[in-house]
Amino acid sequence: MLKNIIYISGSVIVFFVGLIIYGIILNIREVPLQEAMAERGITQIRNPSIVVDLKNYRLNLFSDKTLLKSYKAVFGKSNNVDDNSMTGNFTPIGDYIICDKLPNYKYHKFLRINFPNEKDAADALRKNIISQLQFETILKTVEKNICPPSQEIFGKEIGIHGIGKYNFIFKNLPFSYNWTNGSIALSNENIDELYSVVKIGTPVKIIK
Repeated sequence: MLKNIIYISGSVIVFFVGLIIYGIILNIREVPLQEAMAERGITQIRNPSIVVDLKNYRLNLFSDKTLLKSYKAVFGKSNNVDDNSMTGNFTPIGDYIICDKLPNYKYHKFLRINFPNEKDAADALRKNIISQLQFETILKTVEKNICPPSQEIFGKEIGIHGIGKYNFIFKNLPFSYNWTNGSIALSNENIDELYSVVKIGTPVKIIK
């Protein structure tokens, strides 16, 4: 019995270590942003924008209409690309902007998006998820291009962030594992790159 337990435990450890090593090999191939820009003859990013592809687990960074780099991304732990639920751990679908940048965050860095936007708020009002007063409050933030009080209304803020202290493990998984509250998660190194080039007002389109 003891030998079987040791054998099974050892097999699990070897399998997990093998996965991490394979993930490390895959990540070694990733090209830094500056090198990706140089390959495209771009010295300065103009009109940066972000497109998040839920189906393919990617976050794509553009300069004007030129794709600069595609990052591996994961999403809400209850995420389903066929659902745009306002509640639970779902990543929203729609057109947003970066409304705040936090350099120190529990998951390394945070680029907050203006969720819920006007369309989200209208859907939530129609479904009786929010009140008329909350709807009007959200609309005022939309008019001012500032972050809405989503923490107060939905108990969470949605954005793009890193992994935090478990970065080495999660970034080297060779498969996609959704674990966030609905936000988009990149490796700490990748959120550092993104944080350095985007600004408040940068468009973020999330598609399924």
